[in-house]
Amino acid sequence: MGTVRWNRTVLGVAAAIEAVTGLFLLIVPHLLVKLLLGVDATGVAIVIGRVAGIALLSLGLGCWMGRLGEDSGWALFALLIYNSLVTIYLTLVGFGTEFVGMLLWPAAALHAALTALLAYRLKETR
Repeated sequence: MGTVRWNRTVLGVAAAIEAVTGLFLLIVPHLLVKLLLGVDATGVAIVIGRVAGIALLSLGLGCWMGRLGEDSGWALFALLIYNSLVTIYLTLVGFGTEFVGMLLWPAAALHAALTALLAYRLKETR
C-alpha cells in the first residue's frame, strides 16, 4: 500500500474516532463524562461538553475531508497535535485527580496509539 493510501487510511480512522466522540458529546455529554471521569456532569458542564463535542465533530469532519486532497499533511498534523495534547492531559488527569472513570485509561491509550500512528505517517510523508 502506498504512502498516500496509508496516510488516508490512518487519517480516516483518526478523524472518524474524533467525529464519533464529538457526536456522543453533543448527544449524551453526561454519559461520556461519567464513563471518562467517573462523575456526573450537570449544569454548565453539559454546555461545555457540547461545545467540546462541536469542536471534535468539526475537527473530525474537517480531517476526514482533508484526507481526500493531494496533500493530507496538514490534516495529519492537526490530528497529531490534538491527540498528543489529549494523551498528555488524560494521563495527568488520571494520575493527578480523582476524576477517573472506566474509560479514562482506555481513552488515554487510544489517543497515545493514534499519536504514534499519526506521527509515523507524518514522518513518512516528509
